[in-house]
Amino acid sequence: MRYTKLAGMDVSEICLGMMSYGDPARGNHSWSLPEEESRPFIKAALDAGINFFDTANVYSNGSSEEITGRALNDFARREDVVLATKVHGRMREGANGSGLSRKAIFAEIDNSLRRLGTDYVDLYQIHRFDPPVPLEETLEALHDVVKSGKARYIGASSMYAWQFAKALFTQRANGWTRFVSMQNHYNLLYREEEREMLPLCADQGIAVIPWSPLARGRLVRDWDATTARTETDEFGSTLYVESDRAIVEKVAEVASARGVSRAQVALAWLLRNPVVTAPIIGVTKPAQLGDAVAALEFELTEDEVRSLESAYAPHRIAGHV
Repeated sequence: MRYTKLAGMDVSEICLGMMSYGDPARGNHSWSLPEEESRPFIKAALDAGINFFDTANVYSNGSSEEITGRALNDFARREDVVLATKVHGRMREGANGSGLSRKAIFAEIDNSLRRLGTDYVDLYQIHRFDPPVPLEETLEALHDVVKSGKARYIGASSMYAWQFAKALFTQRANGWTRFVSMQNHYNLLYREEEREMLPLCADQGIAVIPWSPLARGRLVRDWDATTARTETDEFGSTLYVESDRAIVEKVAEVASARGVSRAQVALAWLLRNPVVTAPIIGVTKPAQLGDAVAALEFELTEDEVRSLESAYAPHRIAGHV
């Protein structure tokens, strides 16, 4: 395993995404793996040298955090892992059951810590932007979470670059704890982040931890193939378009010619970008973890990169809400 810096922390260049693990009867991820099926993957990730784990309060209505916390407490020393979670999504009906108000953030960090079985998280991230809430209220609340010792660092997720720039400026102007990471939508099928967000992160020294680096699995199988997840993933169905088929076919061609998996090709393309810190990988089959680790040592030629990128066409913004 290779390691890199996220702020002052050393993190594996592969982050295990915990959305795949959760009670399928809770929340809206009916395809997620229950606890007894999840634990071997978490243990295997640790054995492979992965020390970076990303979950969210909203994943499987909190059960992802529960599974994550119990497994890491059983399999690892707390100080050896970098544990990230997120806040924003709806956790209960009624007023104040979601969002980034001071009230919501203070309630949800405590709820996340209880489910995770720890007294702090290493990275506490806002899952999306929350326009109705004053930005200053959100940022000061996050600063206070860090100062209380409940989070070591804070990060952000998909939003417009101008929103992120405004947040960074506001934090600096007020002497508040600064965002150290951006978890955004970035892969071979969706490269709109290259226009503004990635250059902003490079300029400001912000770690980039892309979600959906394999495009919800689109990049690892034939375009028309379906899975239990694709048949129920309403959000995922909004992200990609028919013209992306050509890129999927290019990935298959390169993988076949090099004798490697499509996942290795798609991840190697992402990892060659120096602004990318650690893509967040979902793993529900043993081979997927092996492919992710192998991608760290697989290098594409410049001709292969040009081929993979040649079919890209601009997309509408996807993933910000």
